[in-house]
Amino acid sequence: MFVQTETTPNPNSLKFLPGKVVSNYGSFEITKKEETNNELVRNILSINGVQGIFLGKDFISINKDEEISWDEVKHIVISLINDFYSSGKECVIEKDIKEEKKDFKDLEKKIIKILDEKIRPAVAKDGGDIKFKEFKNGIVKVQLQGSCSGCPSSTMTLKQGVQNLLCHYIPEVKQVEAI
Repeated sequence: MFVQTETTPNPNSLKFLPGKVVSNYGSFEITKKEETNNELVRNILSINGVQGIFLGKDFISINKDEEISWDEVKHIVISLINDFYSSGKECVIEKDIKEEKKDFKDLEKKIIKILDEKIRPAVAKDGGDIKFKEFKNGIVKVQLQGSCSGCPSSTMTLKQGVQNLLCHYIPEVKQVEAI
């Protein structure tokens, strides 16, 4: 198995592509190994300097401390991913591990649809995700995950990309904020 890597706009985040399904149940961000029993995730979070893991459909983004170089982390992560899939496992996440379900209003459903169809695919290419949290008084609150979390260019992307797009399609939206 050959695990490929891709750089992201965030210099402290690297995208790992195992060429297999990573999550067949949505995307997840985990920053503490106590948050999961998943063997691969716990092992990666045990690596010195690793701050968090984001699991997408077909990739794993790793966020690291600024002081640690990718040369110290990358080969260990690749080895752990190879060992995981070589043991016969088909994917890292097979079921919902911590997603809360909510009933959304019609306007919120429109916002989520635009995020899902127009924004999330672009954000996923950079190793991250954006999740709707709430809409109140014209303000959409979202959570940035994976490579987007802590990325120097995420504020500009949020304002110039996400906010402009949502305001264009939904006049009730006046502003977008990350929480």
